[in-house]
Amino acid sequence: MPERPGLHRVVHTMGTVFSCEVRAEPTARLRRALDAAESLLRHVDAVFSPYRADSAVSRVRRGEPVPREWEPELREVLDLCADAHRRSDGWFSCRHSGVFDPSGLVKGWAVERAALLLREAGGENLCLNGGGDVQLHGGPWRVGISHPLVPGRCAAVVESADGPVAIATSGPAERGCHLVDPHTGAPPADALASLTVTGPSLAEADMLATAAYCMGSGARDWLSSLPGVTAFAVTPDGATWTARGPSGAAA
Repeated sequence: MPERPGLHRVVHTMGTVFSCEVRAEPTARLRRALDAAESLLRHVDAVFSPYRADSAVSRVRRGEPVPREWEPELREVLDLCADAHRRSDGWFSCRHSGVFDPSGLVKGWAVERAALLLREAGGENLCLNGGGDVQLHGGPWRVGISHPLVPGRCAAVVESADGPVAIATSGPAERGCHLVDPHTGAPPADALASLTVTGPSLAEADMLATAAYCMGSGARDWLSSLPGVTAFAVTPDGATWTARGPSGAAA
């Protein structure tokens, strides 16, 4: 069979690996958009990394002003975090023990923005994966969800005939125990092994997965109440459950 035309790119930034596949004729416009998407991801790391001393996040922590050109992006992320905190009844928080860190939302927000650049350049059929958080457009696509307890095995598969479909997973399997209950500052008392949320927007799915993981046993009922959302969880003993909001697509 002849190889399907397309573009591929792997980018190492934000402490993880981003991979992009665009199923389209590799036009000059699309190549420029792929370069722009890579630049965007690296820029978001420069602005929002909690590990870089010169990032906006580190400057905010120290009470220092941020460069004027970064202010609109910082304001947008702060507004998204405030809305997420309100909608989740405080289960999503960008401040942990008083320390500013919007990481629970920023990666999904960045991937969604990068995918939009490619869409606007003619990339109607694409998969952009940022460390397991995936934004799909077009299709068909099949994306495996890594099993948190059995390395190398898929716990579930998300199929998309036509996007947009976003997939975000929270849990300790990739980065260790880094999520905490914002009400106590400690790891969730009844933490899941992993929790995957799907919906049309990756910024939204990323936030919901973070908040719901921190909820623990309360996550299933909350996610079931959200329109257009589907969730898949693996419990510490290897059992699984699925939650579907009104009109949610099956995972």
